Amino acid sequence: MSSNLSFQFQKDFEVRSYQVDPDGKLSLTALSNLFQEISWLHADSADFGRILQEQHLSWIMARMDIKCENLPSWGDSIKVFTAGRGVDKLFAFREFLITNFEGDILAQGMSSWVLMNVQSKRLLRPEKVLRAELFDPEEKPDWQPEKVKLEGEFMKSEKLKVRYSDLDLNNHVNNTSYVRWVENILRENGCDTPRFLINYLAECVMGDELEMHLFKRGGDFIVQGMVEDKQVFLAEAK
Repeated sequence: MSSNLSFQFQKDFEVRSYQVDPDGKLSLTALSNLFQEISWLHADSADFGRILQEQHLSWIMARMDIKCENLPSWGDSIKVFTAGRGVDKLFAFREFLITNFEGDILAQGMSSWVLMNVQSKRLLRPEKVLRAELFDPEEKPDWQPEKVKLEGEFMKSEKLKVRYSDLDLNNHVNNTSYVRWVENILRENGCDTPRFLINYLAECVMGDELEMHLFKRGGDFIVQGMVEDKQVFLAEAK
């Protein structure tokens, strides 16, 4: 984990009632929403966020790794930090940190992103739009989100349909919607999520019929998302 002082952008938040789970703690979905919000705020502040839409470019999250230390409760005041953490081939990395006002670490995250032309579906090298002081192309973080492997004992399956509220500005499923789906199946089967990793593998759009398969490997859980024969995500909680 990087020092707070090395983060490029930060914003204070208060945990709202609609962001907590039945235990009164910030939900994994709300945590991922905070990470998404601070990403956009930082990107917009340096003109590599929404302004890219005018060029038909969009940041697509590829992987996210979240470590929950001591999630905050309803009404808690928190600080959310983020910074670019370099580039590796087609992937740009962004780190997150959440602390209380005393500086205690509550959660950490590392994500990898690709830059896509949404019209041609072509991937571009991140350094074509990123300034080096924000994403140094020579820097590669020691902590990178790992590849999730599909393994373990099959437990159950469930189906859902992609709805309007699941979509983002590009009419694809928002990365936080996948987290919500996975959080539901995990918590309903007795798994909390101190460590959560998700790989986004293919796009998912409104009307898609998604089937989730839950596997258990020792004390860990794996969730696979499929649309027909297409694997759209793999997630791991441990």
